Amino acid sequence: MSHLTHLRTFLEAYRTGSFSRAAEQLGITQPAASQHIQALESLVGKPLFVRQARGVKATDAAEELARAVAPFIDGVEAKIASYRPQVDAGGTVYFVGSSDFVYYRFTPTLAKLMNAGYRVRFHVGDRARIYAMLEDDSVDFAITASVPDEKNYHYCLLHTERMLLVHSPALTDAIGMTPDMITLSQLPLIAFDEHLPLIRTLWQAMFQSAPPLQAALTIPDMRIIRQMVIDGQGWSVLPDYHCADALAQGRLVSPTPVEISPTSYLYLVWHKKRENPRLNRIRETITADFAS
Repeated sequence: MSHLTHLRTFLEAYRTGSFSRAAEQLGITQPAASQHIQALESLVGKPLFVRQARGVKATDAAEELARAVAPFIDGVEAKIASYRPQVDAGGTVYFVGSSDFVYYRFTPTLAKLMNAGYRVRFHVGDRARIYAMLEDDSVDFAITASVPDEKNYHYCLLHTERMLLVHSPALTDAIGMTPDMITLSQLPLIAFDEHLPLIRTLWQAMFQSAPPLQAALTIPDMRIIRQMVIDGQGWSVLPDYHCADALAQGRLVSPTPVEISPTSYLYLVWHKKRENPRLNRIRETITADFAS
């Protein structure tokens, strides 16, 4: 069998840290991927991977080989793909991020990837889980509001959002058009978690102090928070895209002045060692969707 095939399998295993993931990406069986690696190890005369409980770890020889061959293997694949644009469509792409963002903004992109022939697996998690899955190569891409460590990760801006204080029209008389700290402190606050990340940011912008309050309810689902606020159960702070329709329909009210509305950013993040032409094209599809 061609050494080129062995090297392609090696490079995918190196980037994913898993023979089974490499096999899935390449459309071959896991035993076939293992045979490719064994054949290459026999050729170079050194072990390339150390088997672990979860996946494999590259040896120094593998690191050296990957640096030497990656530009050429990627170049060949990119050139072939330029002649046959759909040659690498298909396979599975793995994501992790917020279910709320997927619900409101990311489903058209997921549909586009599915229509292009990809299988999509989306995991939901908080910041800790997002970076744990990136680090152990469980996912190809993450969507997160935190700026990653540039030493290990590449990232690009995906979406800009504004934070808005929102409540139902039924609370307008109580809150007024210029909310004050005392009034808000006396009304039920519905928040994502005990740390009040969105509330703290907006409170600081409006009152130049930390919020001296606790939530009446915490629940890690923006859609539930939105509905409870619409139902008049309290007030909250939500990203603008979560509540734009309800604001337009008059089901929610936001007294937040535009000039002090804090801005937050969502990033598409991927591990530097996961760079390859196939994932680059998937990334271009995603970013093009949000640029339009």
